[in-house]
Order: sequence, then structure tokens, then C-alpha cells
Amino acid sequence: MNILVINCGSSSLKFQVIDTDTRACIAKGLCERIGIDGAFTYENLRDNTGKMKSNPEIADHKMGISIVLDALTDPKTGVIHSLKEIGAVGHRIVHGGEKFTKSVLITDDVISGIREVSELAPLHNPANLTGIMACRALMPDTPMVAVFDTAFHQTMPPKAYMYALPLHYYTDYKIRRYGFHGTSHEFVSKEVAHYLGKDPSELKTIVCHLGNGASVSAVDHGKCVDTSMGLTPLEGLVMGTRCGDIDPAIVDYIMSKTHISAYDVDQMMNKESGVYGLSGGLSSDFRDLEKAADEGNEKAKLALEVWAYRVVKYIGAYAAAMNGVDVICFTAGVGENDAWARAEICSYLGYLGITLDEKANDVHGEIRQISTPESKVKVFVFPTNEELAIAEQTYAIVSGK
Repeated sequence: MNILVINCGSSSLKFQVIDTDTRACIAKGLCERIGIDGAFTYENLRDNTGKMKSNPEIADHKMGISIVLDALTDPKTGVIHSLKEIGAVGHRIVHGGEKFTKSVLITDDVISGIREVSELAPLHNPANLTGIMACRALMPDTPMVAVFDTAFHQTMPPKAYMYALPLHYYTDYKIRRYGFHGTSHEFVSKEVAHYLGKDPSELKTIVCHLGNGASVSAVDHGKCVDTSMGLTPLEGLVMGTRCGDIDPAIVDYIMSKTHISAYDVDQMMNKESGVYGLSGGLSSDFRDLEKAADEGNEKAKLALEVWAYRVVKYIGAYAAAMNGVDVICFTAGVGENDAWARAEICSYLGYLGITLDEKANDVHGEIRQISTPESKVKVFVFPTNEELAIAEQTYAIVSGK
């Protein structure tokens, strides 16, 4: 079945068409600057025709979806003859709150439910809903599925997701740990188990999703029992521009010293911190930081060391929480492509019986075991594929499998 996967931002729309029979992406692209001046990128991967770029007017997301559908069915560049060849549409939804613990077929009630929890993700859920409404208007007879970033983490026990605040903040406002990147964590933890010829229920797995945004999850026998991101994606690891865990009293202290607003502090912690902030504003790109560190830049070196140390602490915490670990997976942009980062993290993990194969660790974007045969914990580079995960969950729901 051909599944159209949609990921809407406030002024962008990413899409892929995935053939679930072969697990291949046959077309993908991006609408950007929606409501501004418009930019469209499209790639037919089935025929390898290369990227095509244009600058059509894209007044809103409905127009963006229309442009996407026209490209997919175009006699010269398309990958399908008609929209009837799209079996379903899978929509990425950032936040499902406690209301959605798994992917669901989209109905009017589901749309209302997504809208209800949108205050937990005010920058993302409304945009995700816009994509749903645009697709429904143009493809009214095509089934659609909502796949939530938070759903996989809903198996966490209360001892993992509750904050030690007065209880009414949870009961009144649902302030708790939700976690994000759940589609990626679920995909990688399941796929590595299958790669090893095992069922996910047989393994204790730690997934390190390391990109500009980053999180770690503890997956105990197929179920998430803890994850590093919290109420928002700001908590947890040091990231490209996000600070991760800090003493919360720092916020009040900075405000009293600098007289900036709560909004300004939030912007600073989300967009000016992380390795970017620690490096003195040099870069949030690990390639730039590693090059600078090699050339003697002490701020870049410090930023990288702080980043790796935080990942190490979460791995240790989750190994303890699960009373052991069988597999550690590195995934996402940095995790899949940065040999230095993986080696630096693994250099702390000898107490787990981990030994790194330095030659095997020279890998970029492909599945590979990078621990030695003697290592007591298997360590993998394992590329994530959130779009494929969304497509397969969508197919499972609409086909009843």
C-alpha cells in the first residue's frame, strides 16, 4: 500500500510516499515559506529523476497539499497515476498528552482531542491539525491516521513521569514528563531486536537519539520505562541550542539579574544555549565544533565534553533503572554519523563491560555493530526512519493488521 506521510510545521510541510510492501520511499519533498513567498522541493525516488525546485505561491497548507498531490500525479514526474493509489495518509502529531497512547484513525472526535491537548504543544499541534484539515478537504475519502511523538512513552510508570511538585499541578494541568521522539525510539528499539533475531520483549535497550534535538530512552522488554525529555523537549540532554537539565532556580536568578522576561529566558534556553551557547556562539553543528576543538578552541572542546558527559549520565541512569542493559543504539544525525561522539561516550562505559571496535565505529548512516564480539553489551549504529514508522503504523490501522 502507498502511504502518504505528512509532517506539518507552522510554515512548512514535509512529505513522503512510502510503499509499505517494499518499505521503500518512492517520493519525498518539502513545501516551505507557506504564507510568505513559497518554495517547493520534490524528488521522485522511484525513477531517480533528481530534485526539482520551484517557487509557487503557497498561500496556506491546503494549497501546499494541493501542490504536493499535483506533483505526485503529474504524468511526467509523478509516482502514481491517481489519488486512488494513495491507500491512507499518516500524520505526525507532536503531542498526544495522556489522551492518546497509540496511533489512531482520525475522526472528528480525534481532531477535538488533539485540539484539547494543543496547549501542551502550542507551536506544533495547531500546525499538525492544519495539515489534517487540508488533507481531509482534498482527500475526503482517504483514511487518515494520527501518529503521536509522545505515544510510545505512555508506558512509563508514574515513578518515572511524575514531577515532585504539588500534586494539583498534575491533576489540574497535567504537568508531567511526556517525552518526545517516541516514533524514533520505538522504531529503533524494535528494528534492532529483529536485526538480532529476537523479539523486543527479550531485550533491555537504551536508544540514544542524538541530533540537534536529542533524547535517550530506556526500553525494557519492548516498553518505554523512562525518557530524558519532559513536559517539553527542553529537558534532558544538552542539545544543539537547548540547555537540557538545569537547576530551575537559575531562571529566577537570571531574570532578577538581567531584568529580562520569562519569554526571553525561555527563548534563551531553547535557542541560544546547548553546545551553541557553551561554545560562545560558535556553532550548533558538531562538525564545526569538532574541527574547532581539533584546532585548539577550548570553548568548542568544553561544549563537546559537556554534551557527551550528559549522554553518559543518562545511559548509566537507565542501565540502573532497568537493572541492566543488553543493547545500546546510536541513532539520528549525530548518533548515526559522528564516530568521535560515539567513541567519547563509549569511553565512559567500560564498567558495563563495553568494548568498542574502533574500525567498525568508522561508519556513517548504516546499520553496524560497533562493539567487539567480547563486549558484554552490544552497541549499534542504527539509522532511524520515522516516516517509515508512521507509514507502517498507518497501514496497520487502516488494514486491521
